[in-house]
Amino acid sequence: MLKLSRAVLIGGVALGGLASTSSFAEKWHMPTPYGDGNLPTQIAYSFAQEIKDNTKGDLDITVHSGGSLVKHTEIPRSVKTGQVQVGEVFLGILGNENPVYKHDNIPFLATTFDDAKKLWEAAKPEVSKQLDKDGMMLLYAVAWPAQSLYSKEPVNSLADLAGTKMRAYSPSTSRLADLMGTTPTTIQVPDIPQAFSTGIIQAMITSPSTGVDSQAWDYVKNYTDVQAWIPKNIVVVNKRAFRRLDKATQQVVLDAAKHAEAAGWTKVAARAAKDKATLIANGMTVSEPSPQLLKELQAIGKTMAEEWKAEAPKDVGAILSRYQK
Repeated sequence: MLKLSRAVLIGGVALGGLASTSSFAEKWHMPTPYGDGNLPTQIAYSFAQEIKDNTKGDLDITVHSGGSLVKHTEIPRSVKTGQVQVGEVFLGILGNENPVYKHDNIPFLATTFDDAKKLWEAAKPEVSKQLDKDGMMLLYAVAWPAQSLYSKEPVNSLADLAGTKMRAYSPSTSRLADLMGTTPTTIQVPDIPQAFSTGIIQAMITSPSTGVDSQAWDYVKNYTDVQAWIPKNIVVVNKRAFRRLDKATQQVVLDAAKHAEAAGWTKVAARAAKDKATLIANGMTVSEPSPQLLKELQAIGKTMAEEWKAEAPKDVGAILSRYQK
């Protein structure tokens, strides 16, 4: 089989990816930002397989995991412009485009899976509306385990982090790092080990799954289980590509998306527990946050929630009103 370069492959998709013929199976490409060991990627593979099975191969989606086809930050634009038909993205990285995308990156707004699911249902109408304006349609979302603190040294209060550099991966996490008295430094998942090893960062707040994926025990020893928020990946489809499908195939895609989202919410809690146990098994110290640290982080969460609402009072207010009912 010939190996095509990334540029050639994307160019080919851009020229012919949205075209449909009656003689050949429809071929779609689905870039994802995370590796095969992560739950969202595993669900993406199942999503694609269900569609292939239920269309008898008439719609064949190739999943390109780990940023292998399109870099994470470029995935939304690639879907929007039709270079690829469907893609997965961490919702929080869209925060600079519209405040509604920040809802699941606000510390302590929703810290349990039940609350996070309720928040998602409250935010979904506003998120869908904004995606629609950009030529995309929401298919499904997959939650991550709650985000907690990784550090080289034990942290009992924010004073212990003063002057350090903290990994940021979205506008909200950059603001959080600022409010914590640290310096935000944008680092994507594949670069985490090197960033710690070379002193570019000394701390991060992320999920136990990301810690396992990047083998956090090789560069940090402390995991403080603050469970600050529960973010999500979303999977979106180019509207033109979706509309070119016949009605029966559209329904297969929508059904598969419904099943994928249900699987994500069902499996995420078990994955969180498994990955936390893996951190412990590899020698990391996993501890509960001190009352002082928790109080300080909750105060930051309140500040960020107020700032978030001030960015877009109508849209954010609608999300909070539905969530708080």
